[in-house]
Amino acid sequence: MPIAKEDTQLRIRLRASALALAAGLGILGVKFLTYEITGSSAVLSDALESIINVVAGGFVMLSIWMSAKPPDSTHPYGHGKIEYFSAGFEGALIILAAAGVFRTGLAHLFKPRPLPHLDTGMLLLLTATVANLALGLMLLRVGRKTNSLALEADGRHILTDVYTSGGVILSLAIVNSTNWLWVDGAVACLLGGHILVTGSRLVFKAYCGLMDASDPELLSRISDLLSKNRRRSWVDIHQLRAWQAGNNVNIDLHLVLPMDLTLSQAHAEARQIEEILKKKFGPSTSVLIHMDPCLDPSCTLCSNQKWDSEMLTMAQEDKKRMAEQKRSANCDEVKTVTKNKEEAKDDDHLFQDRQR
Repeated sequence: MPIAKEDTQLRIRLRASALALAAGLGILGVKFLTYEITGSSAVLSDALESIINVVAGGFVMLSIWMSAKPPDSTHPYGHGKIEYFSAGFEGALIILAAAGVFRTGLAHLFKPRPLPHLDTGMLLLLTATVANLALGLMLLRVGRKTNSLALEADGRHILTDVYTSGGVILSLAIVNSTNWLWVDGAVACLLGGHILVTGSRLVFKAYCGLMDASDPELLSRISDLLSKNRRRSWVDIHQLRAWQAGNNVNIDLHLVLPMDLTLSQAHAEARQIEEILKKKFGPSTSVLIHMDPCLDPSCTLCSNQKWDSEMLTMAQEDKKRMAEQKRSANCDEVKTVTKNKEEAKDDDHLFQDRQR
């Protein structure tokens, strides 16, 4: 990925986050106006979540700006992990919002009160919901296109707000048509549960990123890329590891090469892999390659095996153990076949003796 393209993606992210922040402020104002008109606990729950949207939107802008800063002496691996922190922070805010929703919803469930001006309130809330839907889908699209977890998280958060608003509009319509005032509080509690689950999932995803949890999809993409560009001199690759934070991808692996290569030749082979990976994942990709000599030139274990993420991430000792087990199984199979042939031959001789 050229540097110019990375700069373009950064500008796209910053524009999207700025738009989300400005739109969030406008939608927040409409929702609090709706609460002021109707006095609905469900609408208040929706408005409380929108406050978090605005706070999180500002944090997303900061995290995008920070994650784009290049590595330096104090942060040699870059600043990309702040996006995970941003996602976790936003998830925690969603969980706090869920607690506030439950509190208000339970109060209105057990002590219902009349809700005036519902027609006007529903119209205002519907307008805010449509705007939120467009905003959330835009952030998800931009986040996936530019590989930004922070924008994706903000988009998902805003879409949960859309679901919340949809439920609130439905509850207001039911109250307006049936005068069942308790529905307002009940719907607020149900939406609080939905918000809680969404926030918990976001926190867990951020936790996995901060703890460098294994990313099977990323490992599979790297394995397919190396297999597709495999050279004859690349005897084997093992202990492949990779993690990603924002646009920064970090990869390290062990490369087995023929033992008769010079240091310059071995370095050139490793350089080939580095260039392939940087061409695919961008110039900011960090690649660390440990080179091992192949001590047994007649070994067919490495040169004939299929390269996939399971094989490339496996330790070399495990590969050898697996090969020994396979060879042992093959020997046992040969012995069994030979024994069966000998037994069949003995049976033929016995049958012929009886015929005589």
